[in-house]
Amino acid sequence: MIKLALLCIIAAYLISLALTPLAKKIAIRFGVMDVPKDARRMHKKPIPRMGGLAIYIAFIVTSLSVCNIDKKLLFTLAGATIIVILGIFDDKYALPALPKFVVQIIAATLPVIGGLRIDFLNPFGVAEKSYWFMGWLAIPLTIFWIVGMTNAINFADGLDGLADGISTIACASLLATAVLTGASYNSIILLSALIGACLGFLPYNFHPASVFMGDTGSTLLGYMLSVIAVGGMFKTTITISFLIPVIALGLPIFDTAFVIIRRILSGKSPMAPDKTHLHHKLIELGFSQIKTVLIIYFMCAVCGLISVGLATGYNPTMWWTVLVCYILCIFFVRIILAAYHKKELDKKEDVNNG
Repeated sequence: MIKLALLCIIAAYLISLALTPLAKKIAIRFGVMDVPKDARRMHKKPIPRMGGLAIYIAFIVTSLSVCNIDKKLLFTLAGATIIVILGIFDDKYALPALPKFVVQIIAATLPVIGGLRIDFLNPFGVAEKSYWFMGWLAIPLTIFWIVGMTNAINFADGLDGLADGISTIACASLLATAVLTGASYNSIILLSALIGACLGFLPYNFHPASVFMGDTGSTLLGYMLSVIAVGGMFKTTITISFLIPVIALGLPIFDTAFVIIRRILSGKSPMAPDKTHLHHKLIELGFSQIKTVLIIYFMCAVCGLISVGLATGYNPTMWWTVLVCYILCIFFVRIILAAYHKKELDKKEDVNNG
């Protein structure tokens, strides 16, 4: 199985690597460009978007060539296709939030129709008596989970190679857990195809990027991560399945949450562009884009290793390890924020003294 997974990674990698220049040309031909108009843009000149189309094709071709075709898979890939089509239109026309949200709900409903549902949670342990059966709540809970994770990667897409890299790390964490826990055949293939597709796109997307994945790619990655995490892939509880992508993507998820809360408390729209994300602050402190991305890669990799250990070693010691590691990560982030705040105060003091 490991050999097959490696072959899928290589196949998807080569397809994505070959198709990304074509996706770039298509984006330029149809004017799908990311023009730096607001404060959060880090690039200075227009860059083609919609590179995620190469990721999608590489993923779909590899998956359909190797996976066992069943109803759940077909409905999942149909939802992924809707997400990609929505992303293409959003990359071109910058669609309003409400219609995007409606289409995402429709796409998230398809796997549910195909049989993917969060029928129970197990927040306390592995004993059967601790299971919470969701009943009719399984459907809205599953849709909420998929839509939420679909947007998580999109919010993290702020620097060259950032979203692609952290998605690869999250997929690798899921794949490691899938192999170690004896996951379903299709889950391992889907994850392998995603990893290969992301790796094939990364050379074009790493700083200085020549193409962006856009919503076409970022929402696809979030969507597939969410579906695989609850698709019955682990011989552990569904709660642990949830935690693996959440912990692996913990840094960008919590960073985005803090930014949104900070904007709301400041009386701003939660979607208003600014430079308050962690990666912006790292750059303000003097780190280059490459160093900033590598720092975040490292922190996400640590979180990914924790998630693998949590899923394969479900015991109190592992929970305490997770807690300690997260405290250390939060402490590290707080040091960065404190240093940034001090730098800002020093700037103001220099201006006042000058």
